[in-house]
Amino acid sequence: MIPLRYTRNLFLRAFCIVYLSAFLSFYIQIPGLYGDNGVLPAKAVLENSKHKTLSAKVHYQPTLLWLAPYLGLDTNYALDVLALLGAFLAFTGLVSQKFCTIPLFAGLWSLYFSLFQIGQTFVTSSYDEFLLEAGFLAILVAPLLPGRKKGSKGASSDFVSFWLVKWFLFRFLLTVGLTKFISGCPKWWSLTALYYHFQTMPLPSPLSWYSHHLPDWYLRLIQIFANVSEIVLPFFFLVPIRSVRLTSFVFQIVLQICIVLTGNFDFSNMLIVTLLLSLLDDQFFYGRKKALSRWTIVGKIVNVVIFGGILYGVVNLYSLKFGGTHIESNIAFTKIQFDNVLSQGLTYTIHFGLLSLAGTVLYTLSHVLFDNQGSGSKTVGIISTVFYGIVAVLLFFANAVPLASLHPTSNSTVAPSVRTVYNRLHKLHAVNQYGLFPRMTGVDGRPEIILEGSDSIEGPWREYNFLYKPGNVNHSLPFVAPYAPKLDWQMYWAAYSTYEKQPWLLSLTHRLLVGKPEVLALLDKLHSPYTQKPPRYIRGILYRYKYTPWSQKSQSTWWVRERVSEYFPAFSRDSPALIEFLKARNLLPTLSKQTVNPIWKQALDSIRYVTNHLEATLLFWSVLTAGLALICTSGSGKK
Repeated sequence: MIPLRYTRNLFLRAFCIVYLSAFLSFYIQIPGLYGDNGVLPAKAVLENSKHKTLSAKVHYQPTLLWLAPYLGLDTNYALDVLALLGAFLAFTGLVSQKFCTIPLFAGLWSLYFSLFQIGQTFVTSSYDEFLLEAGFLAILVAPLLPGRKKGSKGASSDFVSFWLVKWFLFRFLLTVGLTKFISGCPKWWSLTALYYHFQTMPLPSPLSWYSHHLPDWYLRLIQIFANVSEIVLPFFFLVPIRSVRLTSFVFQIVLQICIVLTGNFDFSNMLIVTLLLSLLDDQFFYGRKKALSRWTIVGKIVNVVIFGGILYGVVNLYSLKFGGTHIESNIAFTKIQFDNVLSQGLTYTIHFGLLSLAGTVLYTLSHVLFDNQGSGSKTVGIISTVFYGIVAVLLFFANAVPLASLHPTSNSTVAPSVRTVYNRLHKLHAVNQYGLFPRMTGVDGRPEIILEGSDSIEGPWREYNFLYKPGNVNHSLPFVAPYAPKLDWQMYWAAYSTYEKQPWLLSLTHRLLVGKPEVLALLDKLHSPYTQKPPRYIRGILYRYKYTPWSQKSQSTWWVRERVSEYFPAFSRDSPALIEFLKARNLLPTLSKQTVNPIWKQALDSIRYVTNHLEATLLFWSVLTAGLALICTSGSGKK
């Protein structure tokens, strides 16, 4: 049995980095998004509760924010405490392995779940649910207490808990890949989706412009690589052949690096890379070279055969034809054939997963029973394996529900009792349904909402600029991941809707009209007007953006745009229509009536003052660098 102790430790510390980015992202944006003067005040969510007792309130909205009055805090400062405490715990787990235990990860999950409960529309991108589900599994991976024996191989339950991580990652990638074809989107089916993807993604990176101008045949090959990586390769996460898993790991890492370089997708790619560590073992990091055993040679041969077969299948299923300067490709299977395979394949996939889980549990039990260790350790190992095995079976069947729901045939086979388990776990976001970007949008150009202000209804109108989303056609966009700019991200989705269905957008407009500094801090104040005095009117204009052609790469212009229509009419701060709209949705800013302990207030205001003087991404990388420096200087990073 190859040990997993070092792999587990690396996995948990990497997870702490993900949590660190998530909590810091939330903390930076609390005043502008969730404060009393924010776009969607958090206290409005809590005030909707008519319950009197603490237990009834927690049942209505499970969040630690209900404890704020008992700690001498109001909702605003309680949010700061939760986010800072989460960042502190994540930093602690990063710099010291001995703190990476179940209590720490249970605390991290509880804190982020509490923040998620008041996140409203700004936590609907699926990535927050992705973190919560993965964080729930990290609790199972973490040890109950710090390891004491330096030479310990780790707990026997590591194999079962890591199997759950691999199954979750398998289900996530498979679902993301399949939904692109299930949606019937003609761009995914014609292998032309990447012609538009780099231009229409929510937050492009500086390299997105260059990726958009890659040759068409090359973009088609990249899409094929992504399809295979998401739909085919995840099956090999669960096979018992080490060399096959390692090869799958390499391909997945290449895909994630490409995504990170060409787009800003919050902390999701960092989290996927962390989950991919479950495919490794300690031998990958410090294994010594030794003579190849018979099984190792067989495994390598099987690895070559499998990936050779995948290459052969790709050539046939995508009709690859190799020319002199390019490679032609087209999907060679029909939608009917895909649907027929999917209807039966999902059921076989679930059976395959159950067989893999059973094999993992039996494999672990056999090593516990026949390993040369004391009777006490053997008893603990058996109890631990059985316990984690039962938990794994429960989570497996709950995970099977969203997977089976991808097709009506397999969905109809789900037992009501299994669906009940899923529903209860889904309320905790411990199991979720995914399917990112199933249809390619913005084929004719990406829609963008531009907010314009003026002191006269006749104009002139001047634009507000955001920090991370397209606006000024002469401004390139920065690398921002793993920081998650929730306002910029949500502006992207609002452009595909109407302002009546996006009440937060008019709330943002009202805050700008009254000049709330907390909200202005979320915008690009260096390139935006009215930072000193708010305008009298603000309106929303819908534009269509496209990248400039390759021939203009020497110029400073990155985008060309054309006006489409008025997104919402001009409003003043006292506009009756605007006031009534916000009042009906309890979105008018109000002063907090809760008292705050002066010691809490002074301490939290001091921290906020310091962090307000640092750019968001710089704050994260500074904290991360400090953590890594502590690891190096203290020697705590040694296995």
